[in-house]
Order: sequence, then structure tokens, then C-alpha cells
Amino acid sequence: MMTTRVLFASALAVASIAQAATTNVLKVATVGDVRVVCENPGDWKFDLSSEGTAGRDVVTVRLTTGKESVPPVFTLSFKASGAKVKNVWTADYSRNDVDRLWPWAWRDWSGRYKSQLAYLTPIAVAYDAEDSAELAIACSDAFNAVNYWLYAYERTCELEGKFQFFTQPVSPVKEYSVKVLIDRRERFWADAVRDATEWICASAGLKPATTPESAFDPLYSTWYAYWQDVHDKPLEREAEIAASLGMKTMILDDGWQKVESKTFYSATGDWMPVKSRFPDMKAHVDAVHRAGLKYMLWLSVPYVGDESEAWKKFKGKFLKNAGKDTAVLDPRFPEVREYLVKTYERVVGEWGFDGVKLDFIDQFTLPGSDPAVKDNYAGRDIRSLPQAVDTLMKEVLTRLRAIKPDVLVEFRQSYMGPAILQYGNMMRAADCPADPQANRRRIANLRLTSGSMAVHSDMLVWSRDESPEGAALPILNALFSTIQYSMILDTVRDDHKEVIRHWIAFTQRHRDTLQKGAFRPHHPELGYPVIEAESAAERIVAVYADVAFAKTGPIDKPVYVVNATSRDSVVVEVAGAAGYETYDTFGRRAGGGRCDAGISRIKVPAAGYVKFSN
Repeated sequence: MMTTRVLFASALAVASIAQAATTNVLKVATVGDVRVVCENPGDWKFDLSSEGTAGRDVVTVRLTTGKESVPPVFTLSFKASGAKVKNVWTADYSRNDVDRLWPWAWRDWSGRYKSQLAYLTPIAVAYDAEDSAELAIACSDAFNAVNYWLYAYERTCELEGKFQFFTQPVSPVKEYSVKVLIDRRERFWADAVRDATEWICASAGLKPATTPESAFDPLYSTWYAYWQDVHDKPLEREAEIAASLGMKTMILDDGWQKVESKTFYSATGDWMPVKSRFPDMKAHVDAVHRAGLKYMLWLSVPYVGDESEAWKKFKGKFLKNAGKDTAVLDPRFPEVREYLVKTYERVVGEWGFDGVKLDFIDQFTLPGSDPAVKDNYAGRDIRSLPQAVDTLMKEVLTRLRAIKPDVLVEFRQSYMGPAILQYGNMMRAADCPADPQANRRRIANLRLTSGSMAVHSDMLVWSRDESPEGAALPILNALFSTIQYSMILDTVRDDHKEVIRHWIAFTQRHRDTLQKGAFRPHHPELGYPVIEAESAAERIVAVYADVAFAKTGPIDKPVYVVNATSRDSVVVEVAGAAGYETYDTFGRRAGGGRCDAGISRIKVPAAGYVKFSN
């Protein structure tokens, strides 16, 4: 462990330090020099230290000043060997199809990654061609905006890591401390991501919320099926069909609170049902419950539109505009927070919903400047915006649990990450309708950063003209999640319903493995062509490309290999001689036999599976 700090350039120690740049260099065993650079430190003093064990170091940067002021922009950076590194993983799902290691643009603003309380998570992992992590970096600040990079410098192929702080407005403070993890221990790359997530939670003192078992139940959503055109009676019929297929929960999404409006969200803010669509919301919820489903309700947390009464009530208490007729509320006002919490209490306590889908909390961000500064934070009992959001969301969960202890609370990628784990128990993949591959990638990313929270697929849709095997493929791409469906079930073909019914039954029989077991997604740079999960009882491997192959591992317990392709066979490396049975996409037995240890191509129906046993 090294704790030596060197302050370069003696000229920096003069009275004009407020106008000069300061550079601090710390020797760290894992990578060598770690540099902290601040161009305009003002009266802020920097202190660096590190601690660690073999292959893993934590660098702490502490800033202090004599009076409250806005911290200065500063950057922590280092270089490390790039040997063996072939790609970089981050939580930014929007860059799944971008080569993230080599482009020169990584060194300018267009190549940075970003995180904050309700946007992604500050983790990057450089890994090799064998799925092994070579370097993992993370930052303990899960609240404030952070820019970060991990790229290769083309002249030397060294890795360059960087974190940049306070590029966006923050409230004045007297001190600030942040830790940066630099981890060079070689292990499976996904384990490095999970370790980094747990480290952030521990370092920042974040306590993830507990997850009720019902959060893992298959779910029906109205969003893609109906958009905003939702009505009580058709949905009550849909609830009965959903329950007959094995679904356990339904979400009423956008549209229940409006009929017509100038723009998509210009009528938001009052959160009362439209009488022409839901004349008696409590009676409607009761009907869905009688069908056998739990029921959740969608709400947009930050938005208020100028067609609402809430607009008049809270005008002057907005963070920013979200369009010419929609604004974002400022949760630093206590009356804003109380209004939102009481709204959700009405949903659960008076109408009887079992949970809420809380949307768009990533919009709680400041524009180029903080509107609170000009009036000296008047009326706001919390100056820090991230702290206000944190206070709001914790209060929501506490008060809803007081009404319904197992209340369900869903959030959506990209407002995910360590801080969000405190507020809810369901995390859904970002919208990607009719794109099974994107759904698979987003689910895999979320599984690694969501702890014990139930990770949900984006809602599944497919063409009515699909074959049963084609209809099954979106389901199989979401196999390692809690699956959400969103088609008008009354119009779904009977054979497609049988596919849904079988795979819901399969995922529920194996949910401890698929949703809670040891999760190993392989080769993110290739879109996760093979994913496996294991519990004490069994091992399940899914193959998503006909050029990929599965490894069974020891046949010391049942091993399932899912053929998530359109081809009628899979290549399997079997650890020992074993018997097997094959099944089609309806779950009907299709064949069987025995195979020797080694690599075999086994005939398995498309969108079916094979079960190995001794």
C-alpha cells in the first residue's frame, strides 16, 4: 500500500493559487501514477490517499474549504497496461453496438460516459478474449454527475482511465470526498461488474431495498398493446386471459389519466382517472384482482403539464421546461415532495393498486444553471438536487410500504444504478419493441448491476404471422429475466398462446435458476451469444447463435440447453457421457438418446431445449 503524495510545481503554492492549476500525483501499486488535476482550485485544498490489497486499490480524493462554495471541476486519471485487453464493458446500453475500446473520439467529449443518481452507473471493465477482466474501475459517487472514460491510447496501447467531477451545477458545500476503485484482479468479467456494484453500495452507504417474491412473477403491460388508448372493460377481459396463460401481474400504463391533450404530457400532473375511461377506478382494480392478478399503475414522477391544475399550483417551483407546455417539478420544495407522495398513497391506499411504475425520474436534472441560485434557494428545504430526489424516493417507498408491505415499485433503464436500488424492487430493460437481441443485451447488463432486484424484460411483442418457433424467440431472448408481455391477448393466435403458456410454466418452474441463480453472460462484445445460470438444483444454458456452442459443465445435476435459434440443432460440449431428452417449443418431448463426452451436434427443435442427465 502506497500513500505518498507529491504536489508538482512549487509555483502552485503561492497566494495566487486560485488562478493556477494544481496537480496531485499518487503512487498506486496496481497502475503506478494516479493524477488529480484541477484547473481552478480556488480556496479548495486537495488530499489524496490510497489503500488496497494485491491487485486492488482504492484511491480517495478529499476536498475541503473554509466556507461553503461550489466545488471546482477536477479530473482523476491514470494509465495501465493494455496487454490482453480486447474490449470494454459499461452500463451504457445505448452503446451496445459501438466498439468501445479503440476510437480516438473516446478522448474528447463525444466519447465520454456519464452517470448520476438516476442515470446509469460509474463502472467500466476492460476484458480479454477469454471473458476475463483485466481492469475494473468504479467511482463511489452514485449521486452527482460524473464523466468517465476507459480507452486505449493508440500510440502505446496503454489503457487510460479517467473520472471527471463537477461539470454540472451542484449546491455549495464545505467538503467533498470520493473514492475510485482500480481493480486488476483477473476473474470472469461479469463478476468484476458485480463486485464493483457492491463496492459502490458499500462505499456510498447505500442499502438496497428488499424484493418481494411477487416481483419475479410474469407480467402483462398495456403499453405496446394499447399505448394511451386504455379503457376499463377491455382491460378486465385482458386480465382474465393473462391469468389463464400464467401471468400474475398487470400494469396499467399511460393513458388512464387523459383523453386528449395538446401534446403527449401537457395534461399530466393531476393524476386522476378520466371518467369516460375509468368511471370507478377502485371497482376496476377489484375486477382485475378477481381475475387473479396483482395490478400496478404507471405515473410520470417529474412532469407537470400546463393543462393541469398542478401547473397552476406549482408554477415557479419547476426545475426546467420539458417542452413548451410541460415542466419538471423541483423536488427540493417540501410541498412538491409531499404532493407526489400523497398521489402514490392514493393509488395504493384508496384505489387498491399493488404497486406503481414510476417513470422518468432521470429528468430530475438541472439545465445549464440552477434556478434556485438567483433566489438563494428560497422555499427549498434541501439545496442538493440529488439529495432531494433521494429523500423523495425513500419517502415514497416508506409510506407505500406502510400501506402495503409488499408493494411493487418499478423503474426503467437508464434510471438505474446503485442509488436506485434503494427505492424499488423491479428494474425493466429500456424500450426496444420487436428487438429481441437488444432486449437480451439490456437484460444481461441489468442483471449485473441490480443486485437482488427483479430484472424485467422490455415488453414482448411479435408479428401475428410468426410461426410458433418465431413467436418463442422473443421469449427465449428474455429467458433470464422476469418476462413482460404487451400484445392484445384477445387477438393472439391460439398456437402463440400455447407457446406463451408453456414458456411461462417453464420459467416459473426454473425461476430460482433463471432469475436468481449464478448468472454468467458470455462475450458482451458479441451481444451475449451464450448465457448460463446455475442454482443448487440445476444448470441452464441458452445459445442464441447457430455458430455458438454450449458447455454443459459436469453432469452432476440436470443441465438444460435451450436452443434459442431458428436452427434445428445445437452444438454442445458435454463434460461426460450422458443421456438426454429433447423438447419442442410447446414443451412436447421430441426425442432423446445418449452422447459421449466431447463436442456433439444434437438435434433439438428450433426454440426448444434438451435436458441432460446421468
